[in-house]
Amino acid sequence: MGENEASLPNTSLQGKKMAYQKVNADQRAPGHSQYLDNDDLQATALDLEWDMEKELEEPGFDQFQLDSAENQNLENPETADLNLDSIQPATSPKGRFQRLQEESDYVTRYTRSAPKSNPCNFCRLLKILCTAIILFIFGILIGYYALKKCPSNATSSAPLDLQLYQEILQTIQAEDIKKSFRNLVQLYKSEDDTEISKKIKTHWTSLGLEEVQFVNYSVLLHLAGPSASSVILGSSGQCFRPNGQPCSEEARTHSSQDLLYSYAAYSAKGTLEAEVIDVGYGNADDLKRIQKMKNTTNQIALLKLGKLPLLYKLSLLEKAGFGGVLLYIDPCDLPKTANLSHDTFMVSLNPGGDPSTPGYPSVDGSFRQNRSNLTSLLVQPISAFLAEKLISSPNSRTKNGVCSPLELPDNDERTVNMQVQTVTKFKTVTNVVGYLKGLTSPDRYIIVGSHHHTAYGPYGQEWASSTAVITAFIRALMLRVKKGWRPDRTIVFCSWGGTAFGNIGSYEWGEDFKKVLQRNVVAYVSLHSPIRGNSSLHSIASPSLRQLVMEKNHFNCSRRAKCQETNVSSVQIQGDADYFINHLGVPTVQFAFEDIKALEGPSFLSEALFPKLATKIEEMDPFFNLHETITKLSGEVILQIANEPVLPFNALDVALEVQNSLKGDQPNTQLLALASRLRESAELFQSDEMRPANDPKERIPLRVRMLNDILQDMEKNFLVQQVPPGFYRNILYHLDEKTSQFSILLEAQEHCKLLASNETLQEALSEVLKSINSAQVYFKAGLDVFESVLVAKN
Repeated sequence: MGENEASLPNTSLQGKKMAYQKVNADQRAPGHSQYLDNDDLQATALDLEWDMEKELEEPGFDQFQLDSAENQNLENPETADLNLDSIQPATSPKGRFQRLQEESDYVTRYTRSAPKSNPCNFCRLLKILCTAIILFIFGILIGYYALKKCPSNATSSAPLDLQLYQEILQTIQAEDIKKSFRNLVQLYKSEDDTEISKKIKTHWTSLGLEEVQFVNYSVLLHLAGPSASSVILGSSGQCFRPNGQPCSEEARTHSSQDLLYSYAAYSAKGTLEAEVIDVGYGNADDLKRIQKMKNTTNQIALLKLGKLPLLYKLSLLEKAGFGGVLLYIDPCDLPKTANLSHDTFMVSLNPGGDPSTPGYPSVDGSFRQNRSNLTSLLVQPISAFLAEKLISSPNSRTKNGVCSPLELPDNDERTVNMQVQTVTKFKTVTNVVGYLKGLTSPDRYIIVGSHHHTAYGPYGQEWASSTAVITAFIRALMLRVKKGWRPDRTIVFCSWGGTAFGNIGSYEWGEDFKKVLQRNVVAYVSLHSPIRGNSSLHSIASPSLRQLVMEKNHFNCSRRAKCQETNVSSVQIQGDADYFINHLGVPTVQFAFEDIKALEGPSFLSEALFPKLATKIEEMDPFFNLHETITKLSGEVILQIANEPVLPFNALDVALEVQNSLKGDQPNTQLLALASRLRESAELFQSDEMRPANDPKERIPLRVRMLNDILQDMEKNFLVQQVPPGFYRNILYHLDEKTSQFSILLEAQEHCKLLASNETLQEALSEVLKSINSAQVYFKAGLDVFESVLVAKN
């Protein structure tokens, strides 16, 4: 993997030593930390001392004070009566505090008194005055000619102003994105994963992007078999393909390719004849009811996709003893405009990365595990049309505008024979990675991720939207770079391969460079499948970036006459952001247009990969105005994160999110008290450290770097080790917009319904408690690091 070793800039591989050490106040000893011995830092810190009494008197600061009830709770957590209704989101944009007024006695205190007049010779004063004027004019002339003869190459010491943002973004045009999209979808399918990758690499290089390179991995893929799988009805002996088409009929030309890709990657393969049992959505209540009525051992479950992660539901079915699963999407869960009753789809049962090298990169010489399937279940996706045949449901299930969900009566018995045909092969997956190195902080990365088509996967074209959007932003950015400008931090552009099989390309790259990425990645901006509908903008962001995204949404709506305000949520999403969220704890942003009805329906329907034809995408966005909007919104967020001296992350919003996630019918008093202490530490950190750092008059580069390092890593405290299959390890993300509680606590409560023991719930509570405590200690240590300089100086 010599190629991979060069895929990060030299500055990143060497890394930079942390500008500070976190010092625990209780364990600090004189002479132990070189940070405390640095006289320069002590002098710097002394200049930044705050007169807190005056700060508390300033307007706007009172909103960050804990009310009396909360202060009382912090002192007596056992007897606290915590008022959850008082929790409100932070009102300061991006958590940055601005002075609303200057001290009234500032002029009096710092203005020097005029010196008393002294008798002097008039001629002497005149000579001094003339000399000063001559020197002043001479200095101006020297400066003018020096600047004229020595133009700067790349200057970006000051943050981008609004005008510069607009100059970059205005070059993004819908027509250019449309041309790029059409050029991409015209590429023919190749036998390996290199043709489209080469086109992307060549295009990015021609735009001026630096060090664009391939990063290849040999991985185990679960591919479609030589012929489509089949389902045979036991009562009639009729054979059907996954889309409901009879096996005897010759496949239609335009759908034969789709039939091959109607399978579950990494499912067990073989044949099973058994009774079909309708398990609904496969949650704990459904299984508990069914197991009381029927023997589920080695039977076939008829399962609806949605509401919970597929991997989690399959794990429950596996524990219940089922042998096979027929997976479908109920038409009632889809928007009325989406006519997918006869369409087939693909799902992946891979939680992420190369299954043969779990947890470590697939580089040359790595040990390969024999994992041809990741479940003992035979899993076969089928169309809703075939599900209706199995249930013997009438064709019309809509009465008075109300859709009746598909359901097999409990007393009905259906026997089917299902055959799953798939093959496993080692194939090469290619990532395309390019860099725009930062000027002042080249060792800090903003990663922008899209994905391209993998030749062995389903032949859809939604990847072309993703690639066209990222290419349009690169084009606009490089036009400005050619004029001499550079961002402060490095921007890394990635086009991932193998996304359909479980985000394999991004996982392998992340595992390959994990140590570097853990230290250097600041944020991840996802461009995965940006156009899924055309009626509503759906914004996903980490809690620390939520206010920044809300600002961009508001600005976008102010430019468009018809724009519905949308909330910004932190929920699980599909795509290559997975590794960066769950293994690196990196703040993440994603913008996408959705069908508003799809947002109101069950979550996790996007786990189904339907082949999207280019014509369908152009029907949703005929003029590519939505593509342009996504590019500009994402681009503005990228520019702001890459250029602001202080990262636009909100520490207080993280603490507020934790408190909101603990709301429920039976709140845990211990967790609530700990969350209140976290909020107090976050408020102090934000007011004492972020406020002066955002004032250019008081900003000191070394302290800003220290502050940014703390902001960059704060979400890592919420990564837990063990979670149910399909759940995020980053507990700041919820299952969907309908649930606000921590997902692992919700699952543990559901688990108690199947088992009499509450051991799982206690383990989940312990994981949440450790995460909150870790974050509270982290912010407290951050305050101690800054305060220790002042203490040592005094």
